[in-house]
Amino acid sequence: MPEFTNLVAATGLTLERIARDFTPAVFASSLAAEDMVLTDLILKARLPIGIFSLETGRLHAATLAVLDKIKASYGADITLYRPQPEAVDAYVAQHGLNAFYDSVELRRECCRIRKVEPLGRALAGNKAWITGQRRAQSTTRAELHVEEADPAHGMTKFNPLADWSEDDVWHYIRSHGVPYNALHDQGYPSIGCQPCTRAVEPGEDVRAGRWWWENPDSKECGLHMVDGKLIRIKSVAA
Repeated sequence: MPEFTNLVAATGLTLERIARDFTPAVFASSLAAEDMVLTDLILKARLPIGIFSLETGRLHAATLAVLDKIKASYGADITLYRPQPEAVDAYVAQHGLNAFYDSVELRRECCRIRKVEPLGRALAGNKAWITGQRRAQSTTRAELHVEEADPAHGMTKFNPLADWSEDDVWHYIRSHGVPYNALHDQGYPSIGCQPCTRAVEPGEDVRAGRWWWENPDSKECGLHMVDGKLIRIKSVAA
């Protein structure tokens, strides 16, 4: 599969360039399949790129189990960033534990507390950050670039797997023996917090199980948005 081999090689070169020209840089891993591909590439190449994950306090047990799989396979620990306890307590006291079902605004506020604010702390002091986003994941990511300006955090953002298909991701995982979240085998192609994620039916969009009660065009947690809009200003390379 020469095309796949070239795709992997190009992704590796992108990661090497990040490590060379954008140090310090960090990779924000959700511990999903795409992120395990990048974890494998970074750790096997011993690139000086930090890897962290946002432990929201509402993750599936199977997602947290991936941390142990990474430790066993690579001998590496993933840095965890958690929400501020007082912010979580205030939200729950005012709105209720599962108020995110009531409106998009309350869901986004929950995401802000549990994901966006911890992300800001995780990115502080870095020149670039990396995600496992792909164009094929959803309509909201259709114009994703490999390299983008991130004005919200004042740095460059990389999406090295932007060109990868779902088949590419799984071919890499299976051919390289990469550990992954067991929920992927139970109909969960995209995995977030436990109460906000469900399995999808055959033929459904990859991200149909994320915030399934909302309209497709609102299905972002805020990690990749500025003032409620997706950060898609332009490709840096362009």
